[in-house]
Amino acid sequence: MNIQIFGTKKCFDTKKADRYFKERGIKFQFIDLKEKGMSKGEFTSVKQAVGGLDKLLDENNKDKNTLVLLKYLSDADKEEKLLENQQLLKTPIVRNGKQATVGYQPEVWKTWD
Repeated sequence: MNIQIFGTKKCFDTKKADRYFKERGIKFQFIDLKEKGMSKGEFTSVKQAVGGLDKLLDENNKDKNTLVLLKYLSDADKEEKLLENQQLLKTPIVRNGKQATVGYQPEVWKTWD
């Protein structure tokens, strides 16, 4: 298993995901989206695993202006805007190779063993 957790240190669900893997002795790599975002390849892989851009978007984000703008962009432009503004992504994003989840989903992580 090669687990990566993308999130922020202040995100409650990211902290819960961190604790979930620590309690089970599963090694993982934490990537703080505020310091170092996802690469285009990682982003594309996660997007395909979860079923599209809309599943990655945090509708409750404080940046309402950018969220509204995204609704009017083409998918290609939307993807570029999300790569530039990764604070709009719902966290945690947990990745295990080609598999990925968005949000706190321990029921899915259990099946990754």
